[in-house]
Amino acid sequence: MDYAFISRTGSRAVNEDSCSIKENNGSYCFTVCDGLGGHAKGEVASKCAADTFSDEFEKYDGDIDVFFAKAFDRAAERFRNLADESPVLEMMKTTVVSLVISADSCCWAHIGDSRLYGFKNGKTVLLTDDHSVPEMLVKSGEIKQREIRNHPDRNKLLRAFGVSDETPGYEISKETKLSDFDAFLLCSDGFWELINERKTAKCLRHAQSAGQWLAEMTKQVEHKGKRRETDNYTAIAVITGKGGR
Repeated sequence: MDYAFISRTGSRAVNEDSCSIKENNGSYCFTVCDGLGGHAKGEVASKCAADTFSDEFEKYDGDIDVFFAKAFDRAAERFRNLADESPVLEMMKTTVVSLVISADSCCWAHIGDSRLYGFKNGKTVLLTDDHSVPEMLVKSGEIKQREIRNHPDRNKLLRAFGVSDETPGYEISKETKLSDFDAFLLCSDGFWELINERKTAKCLRHAQSAGQWLAEMTKQVEHKGKRRETDNYTAIAVITGKGGR
């Protein structure tokens, strides 16, 4: 397993993104979280969620559905404890996208608009749906998927992970064969808004490692972000070594 990560502030004063990577007996958990701007302490929310997924993965026993449910439940408990200590944290929220890779399988969970992409034989597949207003417009046929990046409501979320949620809004995928993919990219919206799927695949084709792949994508993101206000951007690039590129 070859992987690399970045998390940068962009034009913002505070980085409200967080990520975590944890290995347990040959299985891996990769998580990216983006704390919501406009809510209290997004950086606290994202770090708490990312750290919780990492901590809970230390107990991972191979039951993926149980792991994700426990990780979200434990994160919610930690959110409530933080809010009890400081009422300003009652409104904190974050996106979450998390990928678990085992010897022969993979599974993912998400809430919000941080994304997971899968790559196979030079093709890119978006494995998560944004829980956002533009995604709703895509599903209703009013706009195309590619139009989300420049849509005026692209930052309006319909779901995020927070203290006061009465029902879980996250989604868990079905367990999938790892051989269906050569590589994965987890990223916050500050990253995917500035690089399209075609370019991520092109960067992968020319990369010799996850670090090189991520560096080339980051170069594209930073070039596109020149002379404009940019959000925090975080990404984890994973090359599985299965099947080649």
